[in-house]
Amino acid sequence: MIATYGLNRQPQQDERADVTQSQASVAFNGPDLRGNDLSRNTSSCDDGAAVPDAAVNDVGRLACARLTLSNFRCYEHLRLEPGLNPVVLTGANGAGKTNILEALSFLVPGSGLRRARLSDVGRRDLGADQGRAWAVAADIKGGAFPVSVGTGIETAAKTAAAAKRVVHVDGAPQRALSVLSEHFAAQWLTPQMDRLFLDGSQERRRFLDRLVFGFDPAHAGRINAYNHALRERSRLLADGKNDDAWLSALEDTMATRGMAVAAARLGVAERLAGACAHMNGPFPASTLAIDGLAEGWLMDHPALAVEDRLRAALKRSRAADAAHGGAGNGLDGRLPHQSDLLVTHAAKAMPAGQCSTGEQKMLLVGLVLAAARLSASDEGRTPVLLLDEVAAHLDVRHRDALFDEVLTLGCQAWFTGTDAELFAPLSGKAKFYSIDDAKLAEGH
Repeated sequence: MIATYGLNRQPQQDERADVTQSQASVAFNGPDLRGNDLSRNTSSCDDGAAVPDAAVNDVGRLACARLTLSNFRCYEHLRLEPGLNPVVLTGANGAGKTNILEALSFLVPGSGLRRARLSDVGRRDLGADQGRAWAVAADIKGGAFPVSVGTGIETAAKTAAAAKRVVHVDGAPQRALSVLSEHFAAQWLTPQMDRLFLDGSQERRRFLDRLVFGFDPAHAGRINAYNHALRERSRLLADGKNDDAWLSALEDTMATRGMAVAAARLGVAERLAGACAHMNGPFPASTLAIDGLAEGWLMDHPALAVEDRLRAALKRSRAADAAHGGAGNGLDGRLPHQSDLLVTHAAKAMPAGQCSTGEQKMLLVGLVLAAARLSASDEGRTPVLLLDEVAAHLDVRHRDALFDEVLTLGCQAWFTGTDAELFAPLSGKAKFYSIDDAKLAEGH
């Protein structure tokens, strides 16, 4: 039986046969969650009013004012100075458009929009098994102060596993990738995400976590700490080292960080549900639910009680986890590294995975735009949008609505496409580059 917990306390049906976990159904204007602070700020939508355009016109608009690539994919060296406005990259398939968006995606924590191995990103010499050392550097404006950030691998790794990513901020080396979220935020849509609502939960969870990064920069560090403890616990159990003190210490880290990760996801999803409820324009609104034990518990219990429940669940699953690997085997629910984002087409009350391909695309665009508007109004910064071949898959009405929303938000969106004419409404309002075999020229 599915246990559903909603901010509006209304049951939400999920028709997928494999879902048996507790769900946190997030909806707008719900009651206080037993004193849990699930979001860092109170949404400006909390009075039930839509966010007016004026509310997002004077906020910090994050932008990559200058981008420099060294030995990145097909680019031996590239420097762009697009300024603060939207950017349009056009050219034939394989010209190098998406590579530029991928470079920008490395300016946030994670593995980039292609989730490629670090050793595969560097420009590869003919016949070489590994790519060269590579770097992405950017001058970021629109935050509290202008900043220069850079990331890459400093020396070519002999093996893929040996590649280590480094981060610099204003020339100073940083200890963790999570620092990137303090200075830059980006959301992206790619053709590979067309199956987001059809495939497994991992990509939906990553999508949600990227949204959370834009509101809570510390979220990336919590996920890394949780995953590190998860790997160490799995290694100990696989090796048959049932040291209770050691395992308990790792499970304590998983419980405290896991609760915080779940609370951050739930808080952003709650606020995003409010933003979706007041969306204007042709993109469909979504209702959201999170399928996870910790998220479900947070609906009815204080944070410390949820941590205790996670500790007990992990200890209870040790034997099964030792036999089968991973964590949470035998539990009737998803742990934080297994949580799933469930999206429903609000007007049709239809799970996103059952909608048409076009509707799924529009739901995704609507979610990203709602998150950008929410970040602008609540956080005082508008993320950069990386939209790979999105315009080509929208009809004229939705394409024009997307352009209008980008211009209204004042955000720097990077568009790619093969047909420059699709972007005619942005003429004079965006920086255009044409790309031919990794060579860029300004203009259409």
